Amino acid sequence: MSDSNRISATLTDDDVTAILGAIDTIRTKLPFLISVSNEERGEIPKLGDKSMGFEEKCSSYMTSNPEFLPGFVPIAEVTKDRALLGKFMQFWPKLTTLCEDVADTKLVIGSEIYMADLAYYQNVRQGAKRGLPGADTIYNDLRVRFPGNSPQPPAPVQP
Repeated sequence: MSDSNRISATLTDDDVTAILGAIDTIRTKLPFLISVSNEERGEIPKLGDKSMGFEEKCSSYMTSNPEFLPGFVPIAEVTKDRALLGKFMQFWPKLTTLCEDVADTKLVIGSEIYMADLAYYQNVRQGAKRGLPGADTIYNDLRVRFPGNSPQPPAPVQP
């Protein structure tokens, strides 16, 4: 386990409280955040890196040639959205990296725990095979996690 122990850290209750407070502060500063469904996320038109040049040209043309702006597109809201996106882009990279790092760290912590659990399970299994006292009870309780690997009882005979 020591060779694969990539994370060895602790958090105090005060640390967790401070982190939760910081998250609450971010949410308070962004009260307009919304969630979209996976289906909507797949269907919604996206302004990405490949579209930024197009967007910059449209912004310029909307200002210089407003006569082509459709009546259903409120330029004040488009301008407001552009300003908001500019502000978002100031913190987006750091926040995205932080979220990815938190997710990756949680993944590795869970993996380290699961690898220890599997090593324990294998030792208990060997102990049960060797008839060590108490091992059989623990093994029978833990093996339900791996139903395909356990011997199945014979099906009842139908008369």
